Amino acid sequence: MTGDGVDGNGNGNGGIGNSSNGNGRAPLGAAQLGAEPGERASLVQFSSAFCQPCRATRRILAEVADMVDGVAHIEIDAERNLDLVRTLGIEKTPTVLVLDSSGRIVRRAAGMPRKADVIAALGAAV
Repeated sequence: MTGDGVDGNGNGNGGIGNSSNGNGRAPLGAAQLGAEPGERASLVQFSSAFCQPCRATRRILAEVADMVDGVAHIEIDAERNLDLVRTLGIEKTPTVLVLDSSGRIVRRAAGMPRKADVIAALGAAV
């Protein structure tokens, strides 16, 4: 994904970053996400009401989720889920997390992603 990509430590790296979810965090499930995760992977998008890039990100992630069996696109309103935003260190919208089948964060990026980068990032999760 492009934009202000970050690695698992929150460091900008200009692309999609690795994230081991190793900060002692439990995997994310339906209770935290507000929706059922995908069987193989989940594309979790943090958005806000007046975020223009969030609309394009929504379209891109939905297209990719429709293309790949067992992948879910879950959009979370950052303003209504501040506890989760703080817990995960979300600093801007859109922020996209790629979760594997067990709910662990394997990739994350801030900013609008390119479709090709999202597809490539899914390779780390499935």
